[in-house]
Amino acid sequence: MKTRLLLVTALIALVTSGCGRKDTSTTTPADSSTAVAAAPAAAGPRVVEITANDTMKYSLNTIVAKPGEKLTIVLTNVGTQPKEVMGHNWILLKAGSDAEAFDKAATQAKDTNYFPASLSDQVIAHIDLLGPRKSGEVTFTVPSAPGEYPFLCSFPAHFQVGMKGVLVVR
Repeated sequence: MKTRLLLVTALIALVTSGCGRKDTSTTTPADSSTAVAAAPAAAGPRVVEITANDTMKYSLNTIVAKPGEKLTIVLTNVGTQPKEVMGHNWILLKAGSDAEAFDKAATQAKDTNYFPASLSDQVIAHIDLLGPRKSGEVTFTVPSAPGEYPFLCSFPAHFQVGMKGVLVVR
């Protein structure tokens, strides 16, 4: 008898547990002429995390995005070598830019952390040169034109060994 009473009490508690709660749904009656749609929550930029290491590699080489999307790229240098020996940056170029030519010019720009000011008109976004265990970030709006936008690390020799990638906009 006591077991039945416990089961019935538990069942009643489960059934009534939703009673008294406030209805938070955004549906409105179909015949309502003054229905108000709930405003969507403001979404922040999508965050893409990339690591760079002492083997001169990015953790990812392709980023896919929608035209006009807001992105925040977070680059973390997980390496241990000093910045002067193994610094890393992230530079996103406009579609059609010659990443190899940009890289060659960057090797001559030591005073500006391998960022050639003369070619800054080709750059959409960039993260400055980082030392070991440092992070940097940049937030930008993805170009509206579909296509492929190259990105690279411009520290000497890094591009040549494969520290590059592409932002694919579609």
